[in-house]
Amino acid sequence: MTDWILRHTGLSAVPGWQNIAKVDRVLTVLALLLIALFLIDADQGARSLSFTLRSLIETAPYLIGSIAIAAAATASGADGVIARAFQGRESRMILFAALLGGLSPFCSCGVIPLIAALLAMGVPLAPVMAFWLASPVIDPAQFVLTVGIIGMDFAVAKTIAAVAIGLAGGFVTMMLARGGLLADALRPGIGDGGCGGSKVRVAAPVVWKFWHEDERRRKFAKSALSTTIFLAKWLALAFFLESLMLAYVPADHIVSLVGGSGWLPIFTATLVGVPAYLNGYAALPLVGGLMEQGMGQGAALSFVVAGGITSIPAAIAVFALARMPLFLTYLGMALVGSMTAGLLFQMLAA
Repeated sequence: MTDWILRHTGLSAVPGWQNIAKVDRVLTVLALLLIALFLIDADQGARSLSFTLRSLIETAPYLIGSIAIAAAATASGADGVIARAFQGRESRMILFAALLGGLSPFCSCGVIPLIAALLAMGVPLAPVMAFWLASPVIDPAQFVLTVGIIGMDFAVAKTIAAVAIGLAGGFVTMMLARGGLLADALRPGIGDGGCGGSKVRVAAPVVWKFWHEDERRRKFAKSALSTTIFLAKWLALAFFLESLMLAYVPADHIVSLVGGSGWLPIFTATLVGVPAYLNGYAALPLVGGLMEQGMGQGAALSFVVAGGITSIPAAIAVFALARMPLFLTYLGMALVGSMTAGLLFQMLAA
């Protein structure tokens, strides 16, 4: 068991300092950043470490549930059934995935194991991208909070923007894949390789009570452990980077750059929102306050949508699963989609 864990965490069994060269790159980067922060600013280092651990603990129930479902689907053979639910015309799958993403209760962290599971099941990349783009923008709880802080029109516009960007991203991905521009878009070990084609497993009976069979129990444990290790290291890095963004780039300073009305603030809001992290819930009172001071509704929508899609956990999740061409496609759809949504909303609200 120890040897298996060492292999799947990126560690070798070689004793001593030789292990350093074998450590997983993500864990190495996280450790070096943490050490550097403690040397530069020990107080912030302690706060960032606390923030990272607290965030992992807070998201653990959602992740454990998602990981358990994905591992159980693999062990029981139900993953093939789920994959077949996405069969049919790819355009119909994209529509379904965008609607599901815009209305689902998944946060940008909780959706990661679901995305990885869908890709592993052979679901085509285009509908997965549609879900990927739509899901982080809004969820039912955030919709209610948005209505209370900003208003129903803004909440509805944000939901429509999420679904529309998901649809656009799905169809763009489908066209790029058919043109051969996203060949081998996924990192090794993710999905079935290639792009846009589905490799749905051969139909087989589903063994729902998989825990009665030794082989299926081992399959469940292996799938759950490997997914947990994969998610834990990437989310730890994501939450650590988030703590640095919140500490050194205050959210109110970011939002203050996008005040005013007209198309230029919308453009600025999108550019600022794409690289910047601003929690969807924390953004609402700040954006609501700026709107009361004259910030245009279009700029406000562009900012919260762009920031939601490219939040650090969501963006790092995409980067962990996808090669650079697909990652850039993801960012490009966030940029263009958020700006377009803001411009249209500004025109309709005028």
